[in-house]
Amino acid sequence: MPPPPIAPDGPGQVPYGYPGTAPAYGYPGPQQAPYGGVAPYPTAPGYPWPGMQPPPSNGMGTASLVLGIISAVGFILWPIALALGILALIFGGLGRGRAGRGEATNPGVALAGIICGAAGIVLVLGLFALLIATGA
Repeated sequence: MPPPPIAPDGPGQVPYGYPGTAPAYGYPGPQQAPYGGVAPYPTAPGYPWPGMQPPPSNGMGTASLVLGIISAVGFILWPIALALGILALIFGGLGRGRAGRGEATNPGVALAGIICGAAGIVLVLGLFALLIATGA
């Protein structure tokens, strides 16, 4: 039996079981892959759908805050605190840049990391000034 004729304004609703259609209920059926094979279902768990925004990349701002806090609190260990303070400034700048481009959602955390890193550097420099002034 041939398929029903097509109306002038389009095919309308295709009857159930018509060749080349997806199942009417449930999960969509297999899709055609290139070279005639059957493609897997749309995507694997954990991968975004097409057109979906990637998750924010907040690692730089968070790392900046953690390093800045460690630098400010542990300024007595001056070589480590100085290195961590410099890294906090660098990571905080990178985190603020990502937030400005919309790739991250934590510009305040990155700014707090910059402030804490700068405070750690200032405390280390103050410790040097105190040591030089006292002649120790």
